[in-house]
Amino acid sequence: MFRSLNHIYAQIIDDAAGHTLASATDLEADVRTKRDGKKKSEVASLVGEELAKKAKEKGIEAVVFDRGGFKYHGRVKALAEAVRKGGLTF
Repeated sequence: MFRSLNHIYAQIIDDAAGHTLASATDLEADVRTKRDGKKKSEVASLVGEELAKKAKEKGIEAVVFDRGGFKYHGRVKALAEAVRKGGLTF
């Protein structure tokens, strides 16, 4: 996952093959329509839910969470909890 000042991005990557299996960001049309007027942590939760949904469609059930050096609070924590709520296991 990566977060910038205004946006948040998350990917599920197969490290062995070096391929991205699923990704979600707040810039996607599905999330963009839902994010207006929400706080950044609420938008991160939307991104987490979208990533979990895409992963479930591809049959992915367990992942390793790499917070990219960011502290585990705020938007990072909101994204992680939303992914867990969506059914993925860390």
